[in-house]
Amino acid sequence: MTLEVTILSNLIHNEKYTRKVIPFLKSDYFTTKSHKVIFLEIHEYVGNYNALPSLNALGIECQERTDLSEDQFKDIMEVLSALSKEETDFDWIVDTTEKWCQERAIYLSLMESVKIADGQDEKRDKGAIPQILSDALGVSFDQHVGHDYLQNYQERFDFYHKKESKIPFDLEFFNRITKGGIPNKTLNIALAGTGVGKSLFMCHVAASVLLQGKNVLYITLEMAEEKIAERIDANLLNVPIQKLPELPHVMYENKINKLMKKTKGKLIIKEYPTASAHVGHFKSLLQELSLKRSIKPDIIFVDYLNICASQRYKGSIVNSYTYVKAIAEELRGLAVEANVPIVSATQTTRSGYGSSDVDLTDTSESFGLPATADLMFALISTEELEDQNQIMVKQLKNRYYDPTLNKRFVVGIDRSKMRLYDVDDAQKDLVDAGAEEQVVKKVQGKKSFAELKYD
Repeated sequence: MTLEVTILSNLIHNEKYTRKVIPFLKSDYFTTKSHKVIFLEIHEYVGNYNALPSLNALGIECQERTDLSEDQFKDIMEVLSALSKEETDFDWIVDTTEKWCQERAIYLSLMESVKIADGQDEKRDKGAIPQILSDALGVSFDQHVGHDYLQNYQERFDFYHKKESKIPFDLEFFNRITKGGIPNKTLNIALAGTGVGKSLFMCHVAASVLLQGKNVLYITLEMAEEKIAERIDANLLNVPIQKLPELPHVMYENKINKLMKKTKGKLIIKEYPTASAHVGHFKSLLQELSLKRSIKPDIIFVDYLNICASQRYKGSIVNSYTYVKAIAEELRGLAVEANVPIVSATQTTRSGYGSSDVDLTDTSESFGLPATADLMFALISTEELEDQNQIMVKQLKNRYYDPTLNKRFVVGIDRSKMRLYDVDDAQKDLVDAGAEEQVVKKVQGKKSFAELKYD
């Protein structure tokens, strides 16, 4: 008795098994016409009558089909006669069926991919192949259908008291506004003009996470891998970036060896050509890192979002709003799928470039980006701040905490060493350092609600 016949036997004789596996089975998984037809009839019967069909019922349904030849009907009747009531261990047959489904899904996806690669599929191009393979690899018998509000109260209570896994910053005020760091399955965006410090911020955070012993993946579509590594060298080795080429080999090697003793984490920097890579490429990279290096990133940096490609759209066929929003949604989807936080950046508009008070409306190309992000903040630089070696951070959107608290704060910046640092003394001069106090003072100074409303 073959596995396919065993599966069909259990589908008509084992109701528990049928309820478990039938939502995940497909007729394409079966290799012969007779097996496919029998499965389709079982599936339709269960769907219509919410019960298991008898052999007689299946025989009658197959006899009434008009798409079967006499030989095909004869084969079907022979298979039906071979279906037995022999008991099979439930766990074994479920596990075996799941493995069979996975193997068949992968095989069919490979065949489908070959057709696309050979140009035999007129509707899809080669960009669809990664998603086809990814869907096949994701086949599993997952019975979770959602959270039952009344029945699952204990799970919910445990969730409220569970300490969420987060990646902390080495900067005090960033930890304050995120309640201790950025959690998994989130998209976090830095908004800044050209040359303000988007890449510097991401390189600094990547370096700090590496020192925590975590694995970091830094994807760059703007600068070469060596340029990103050079910035992180300046940060971690405490050497001005201009002085790195002058560093003797022995001293450079000693600094790297000391660094290796400080952390067990890995930092992988991968470069893609500008506007050519999308989430499908990033997923393939994650799989390669897992298979070839046994590395699973704890955080992913994408430098930067606007110059990624979209897996769903080609840039020439949609407007910039739709295109950039699609990229943001795909990146956040990757964060959920990989169970990691993703940090990226975006440019300000021309009007926001020189502004000392950047807002969400200054997001270039698409306002759909801030709608998708979990945390979004602006990096603002003025001549006055530059003179003091500082950069201002303004919260624009925050799903982790109240964005009106510490709405603005400053951090020190050492551009020569590509490093950020805390400057507590500078916070007291900011208008938004204590948002509640400002609101209280404003209300107390007004005689009526109308005066407050039209202030």
